[in-house]
Amino acid sequence: MPTDYNAWSWTEGAGLDGLELIRKPLPQPGPGEVLISNTVIALNPVDWKIIEWGHADWHTGRVPGVDGVGVVVAKGEAVTLKVGTRVAYHQSLSRDGSFAEYCLLAAHAALPIPEALDDGVAASLPCPGLTALQALDKVPPAGARDVLVVGAGGAVGSLLAQLAVQRGLRVWATASARHHAQLLAQGVAGVFDYRAANWQGELQSRLGERRLHAVFDTVSAAHAHSLATLLGYNGHLVCIQDRQETAPLPAFSSAISLHEVALNSIHAYGSRSDWQQLQQYAEQLMSQTLSGLLQPAPLLEFDFKQLPEKLLALKNGEQHGKWIARLGAR
Repeated sequence: MPTDYNAWSWTEGAGLDGLELIRKPLPQPGPGEVLISNTVIALNPVDWKIIEWGHADWHTGRVPGVDGVGVVVAKGEAVTLKVGTRVAYHQSLSRDGSFAEYCLLAAHAALPIPEALDDGVAASLPCPGLTALQALDKVPPAGARDVLVVGAGGAVGSLLAQLAVQRGLRVWATASARHHAQLLAQGVAGVFDYRAANWQGELQSRLGERRLHAVFDTVSAAHAHSLATLLGYNGHLVCIQDRQETAPLPAFSSAISLHEVALNSIHAYGSRSDWQQLQQYAEQLMSQTLSGLLQPAPLLEFDFKQLPEKLLALKNGEQHGKWIARLGAR
């Protein structure tokens, strides 16, 4: 193995413009850690947001990036995972991330990949797929109740809509027109263009006397706040971006429950059983993708050296799909 490696470095206060490709000394795994030689990295909205906003644990020189795929090339004490195992991962924001040739992570965060699953597809799943499943877990089983997925054309929303259909929910969605046909083919009951002024009225007309049991919002806390009146009695407002700091409806009215989704928080607060559940969910996502039961976002490949400009493209919503960079087998 080399003694150093290529990595994208973050500069405090400089945002995306401050990303710099540098050489870093290759770390060695300690107890309970594995060193991954990355073959693919994937971009997520959280990446550009933290790069621009900063993080309490970050300092100049931090390597960003939460999702990647690679091969275990070294392991520390008390690690049962074998060297040579292909894994995907969702890295802690408190560690150097995936935007590099190598990544050091906790062994329990490594998610083994089925042999037949492409590295690029596997890299596209952890952040959006695990977020979608955690969002669904916020809502107790309710049979064929009506739920709304806001932003179902995005990576998280698309997987969430498909997984909700699998759970027997009657799923409604908002998305731009380019996604409507695919969402309907995947079992969504109806799709509305979020740019249409009357889409909420159209949804209520389709629902008739029924009210929504849950709203899954992928846009913002303010946007989720504006949708609270669509929920019925004991409904659930699930925020995948931000959280509700104040109740959106008066007390003792429809008695809705408010939920936040924070996948990365499992690194600081997750118990052993939480990680076991996450491992099971990762296995589900990969096996269903491999069998065709689940259709992730189309892959958009780019050269590793183009990473800052592709993060900017992701921020600006210039293309729809999942940005990945292949680093090659080592």
